Amino acid sequence: MLVLSRKANQTILVGQDIEITVVSVKGGQVRIGIRAPQHVAVLRGELLEEVRSSTSESRVAGRSQTPVLHELARELRGSKRSLGASASRRQ
Repeated sequence: MLVLSRKANQTILVGQDIEITVVSVKGGQVRIGIRAPQHVAVLRGELLEEVRSSTSESRVAGRSQTPVLHELARELRGSKRSLGASASRRQ
């Protein structure tokens, strides 16, 4: 794992297509902005872990995974819309 120190408004580039910007640092919380092509999934780690856990529980219980996956897809679509809206407000 690469560990970098950054201050507010500084960026990190990942490849040619992904830019991570430190938006602000307040107390113990860091706000970051991520610019990435639409085909790149950007997920919070805890959300992905929750989906994996639910999927495992569904398999054990013999339930379909489809509802969990549909819920994740809805959340991702909502996140992209809100990111687009906030990005357009800043410009």
